[in-house]
Amino acid sequence: MAMSVGEVGAGSGGGVSRLRRQLESGSYAAEEYVKQLSQQSDGDRDLQEHRQRIQALSEETAQSLKRNVYQNYRQFIETAREISYLESEMYQLSHILTEQKGILEAVTQALLLQAERDDPAMASARRAAAAAGASSDPHANPFLPLSAKEASASEEGRRRTLTTLLEKVEGCRDLLPESPGKYLVYNGDLVEYDADHMVQVQKVHAFLMNDCLLVAAWLPNRRGTYRYDALYPLDGLAVVNVKDNPPMKDMFKLLMFPESRIFQAENAKIKKEWLEVLEETKRSRVLSEKRRLEQEIPARAPPQTPPETTNPFEEDEEEERGTPEEEEEAVDLSLEWIQELPEDLDVCIAQRDFEGAVDLLDKLNEYLGDKPVTQPVRELRAKVDERVRQLTDVLVFELSPDRSLRGGPRATRRAVSQLIRLGQSTKACELFLRNREAAVHTAIRQLRIEGATLLYIHKLCHVFFTSLLETAKEFETDFAGNSGCYSAFVVWARSAMRMFVDAFSKQVFDSKESLSTAAECVKVAKEHCKQLSEIGLDLTFIIHALLVKDIKGALQSYKDIIIEATKHRNSEEMWRRMNLMTPEALGKLREEMRSCGITSFDQYTGDDCWVNLSYTVVAFTKQTMAFLEEALKLYFPELHMVLLESLLEVILVAVQHVDYSLRCEQDPERKTFIRQNASFLYETVLPVVEKRFEEGVGKPAKQLQDLRNASRLMRVNPESTTSVV
Repeated sequence: MAMSVGEVGAGSGGGVSRLRRQLESGSYAAEEYVKQLSQQSDGDRDLQEHRQRIQALSEETAQSLKRNVYQNYRQFIETAREISYLESEMYQLSHILTEQKGILEAVTQALLLQAERDDPAMASARRAAAAAGASSDPHANPFLPLSAKEASASEEGRRRTLTTLLEKVEGCRDLLPESPGKYLVYNGDLVEYDADHMVQVQKVHAFLMNDCLLVAAWLPNRRGTYRYDALYPLDGLAVVNVKDNPPMKDMFKLLMFPESRIFQAENAKIKKEWLEVLEETKRSRVLSEKRRLEQEIPARAPPQTPPETTNPFEEDEEEERGTPEEEEEAVDLSLEWIQELPEDLDVCIAQRDFEGAVDLLDKLNEYLGDKPVTQPVRELRAKVDERVRQLTDVLVFELSPDRSLRGGPRATRRAVSQLIRLGQSTKACELFLRNREAAVHTAIRQLRIEGATLLYIHKLCHVFFTSLLETAKEFETDFAGNSGCYSAFVVWARSAMRMFVDAFSKQVFDSKESLSTAAECVKVAKEHCKQLSEIGLDLTFIIHALLVKDIKGALQSYKDIIIEATKHRNSEEMWRRMNLMTPEALGKLREEMRSCGITSFDQYTGDDCWVNLSYTVVAFTKQTMAFLEEALKLYFPELHMVLLESLLEVILVAVQHVDYSLRCEQDPERKTFIRQNASFLYETVLPVVEKRFEEGVGKPAKQLQDLRNASRLMRVNPESTTSVV
């Protein structure tokens, strides 16, 4: 499998051909091939050229495959078209031959009858021959009496018709084996409708035989032919008339446990024929089965007289139990509304009149509440239970997230209330909450991400918490009498809050917004969360628990930024007074210090525009106080130690730098200036920090008190010339 670089660098056409032969060989090994190629290559250019040849070979192979597939596909289409033409011609020939055979038989019968009328002697001979061959096969005897012959011809014709029609149905030959007693009773075109939404599904052709019903679907591209769809034995088939309710007209329903199908006839006359012939065929089927069983089962012995019993309580028990006839007579199911109940339920479900359907069920349950459970009652219950399952499925679909989510929580009230009336509160609660979860998720996804983060967070909080509040109110209205469902709502609210926090954190914390922006966004979320307290729902602790990790990360990140900035300023510290150059700049600095809580800043200002403090100390004060203010906006108890430790780390950087500079400085005048800055930090800045922290948190911080009440500055090694930071 070795291949020299010279061979690789040969002409493009020959190189690709040789490469194809190598790749197609049976002994080709990819790893060995790449290893040898790398060893024999002079450099990157050879590998690039070889890669281009492989890419060209791949593209050429792909194009060849496309051409072959397209050519084969065209040939397949042409072949299928020819087969379809031939098949349709064969069906036409079969139909013509069948018609010709029927015509010849009719002509033969007519000629024989005419000959009998013309020649009485011939008729006598036929009758004599018929009497002599009475024990022979009646179907093979041409001299049968006229009535028997007509009956035999009629049955034989129906069998031939069944065979002819079934030849047009694809896929039913193996499923419908030929039987001597099977024949066609009725057939015709129907239109199938969806049982839930009453929309047209397909055109079908139904073949009713004496023991089963075959449903075949139309083949649109092949006129007069069908495709097998379903086969239903008549024993398990029930026929229900569907009342006309425009535009639903001329319909009837077939019930086959556990499914049901609705069909529409061409007109009212054909619908009536279908209903009558179906019932008559089922009745004939039952009678024939009954006669067959009577012939197979021998006559039973007469019932024996039961032995006398000595149990004195048996007669009382029999009197209490009563006979089946007495129980059946005790339940009157002949009322018109009970007889029409299954059909009325079908109509209500089709018209989406859910309230009317549940009212009918309640009326039936109330009527049968104190009645004994007899066999007719069980049959009625079975029919009604099938409608209840259909009604439940429709109501479940109404609450599914696939439906339109517009209209808010109130749009689900109708379906939820009917499910609760049907005794399915748990399912109603689950579907309602799942529907609202999908609605909230969709509303969040449809929000446009604006350029300003705070503006987006305002919209996000408004959409989410308004939806949550409306959902809670609707839940309280719908499930007022089902206190067991409230725990499911709390679990759902936590899940929804997690969805909100994911979107919130992705926009606020993952995008590395400033701490001030993050603090404002969290403040907005907390204010909206408090709106839920008006319905007795407090989710503040949940939003705290979900945001604590992101807020900790933001505080530590901003703390690191302040420490790095302070260290950078410390490295360039010259310990000189600030000169603000203009009175306006000095006034602005005074205002900034006053907003930070430093009210005694005037005692550190000098003549003109001078400030008797270092630029580093002033910048540190402003940055530290701003950090504290923003952190307090984010504060909740779980963040207490994180905030306190971050604040201490920031303060220690400045304190240690001042202490180190004071010990290392030799110039008396500059040393005095450093002491003045240290006094500002200890006597002015730290008390303000401690006071503001206690106001924001609600309790004093012992660590800050210890730092301020220290008798002297931070200890360092006097002989060391490096800062302990």
